[in-house]
Amino acid sequence: MTGAPGPFRHPALFYRDEGEYLAGTVPFVRDALAAGDPVAVAVPAENLRLVRAALGADAGAVRFLDMREAGRNPGRIIPGVLHDFADAQPPGRRVRIVGEPVWPGRTPAEYPACVQHEALINAAFQGRTATVLCPYDVRRLDPRAIADAHATHPTLRHPGGGPEQDSRAYAPADVLARYDAPLPARPAAPAVRFEAGSLSAARHLAAERAARLGLTGARLADLTLAVAELATNSVLHGGGSGSLAVWAEDGQVVCEVRDKGHLTDPLAGRRPASRDRSGGRGLLMVNLVADLVRVHTGAQGTTVRCWFLR
Repeated sequence: MTGAPGPFRHPALFYRDEGEYLAGTVPFVRDALAAGDPVAVAVPAENLRLVRAALGADAGAVRFLDMREAGRNPGRIIPGVLHDFADAQPPGRRVRIVGEPVWPGRTPAEYPACVQHEALINAAFQGRTATVLCPYDVRRLDPRAIADAHATHPTLRHPGGGPEQDSRAYAPADVLARYDAPLPARPAAPAVRFEAGSLSAARHLAAERAARLGLTGARLADLTLAVAELATNSVLHGGGSGSLAVWAEDGQVVCEVRDKGHLTDPLAGRRPASRDRSGGRGLLMVNLVADLVRVHTGAQGTTVRCWFLR
């Protein structure tokens, strides 16, 4: 599959240093401004400062977002960053976004969710008049990340400039299948079963365990909300029951819900909420409040694991 021209463009920009980063991103932003197109830059804070400084007075016409915050959970980026900006723009203009979801320092737990996000952008924006340019640091990122970028982006822009090229390795469906792998084994955290009549008890139990593990305030409320949404989904769509576990891991509190349901829509939880539908928002809400969400669905059912920073 090639990156044939179409209304939606999703190139990867490979760069080796600050000069190449600016040479690839700043003209992209200036071209958008010259055309009167809305443009956003959602990259880590250190790169945000570089682009802002290089744009000078033009920076005032650009929306800037620190991706370390806005995109900490990769599952939040499509609905909470890309669509949030694109859907707010008037029709008739090409929306342009610089989005950098993969940066050196992403944890092993986060990285698979980043790759799935990049693969899903193509389906989420199919037919939209938009361009999402994704920078990749070829010097500091693992070679696996660069190889995955070739598979998730239809077109490529290489260091030093030159024409944009089709990616011969473009295969987002294969990437999604490869990264939908069983999650690492959880520690010896006790799991409790729940069904329709015990949803409230499961929610309170999760909140109590999370509080004992050091989660407080708004973060405790977010975890409680996530457990409520996931457990309700299990009852309604996952066979009527499920299991819940909560534990501490690397300075975070983790909750996990398992059931016998099967997710058939890879964009579940990543589409913006529809005003025409009252349901279907549970996993979206979880993505919006959690610091990381990982999902695996297979023959035995579906596991959703969520991380919350203490």
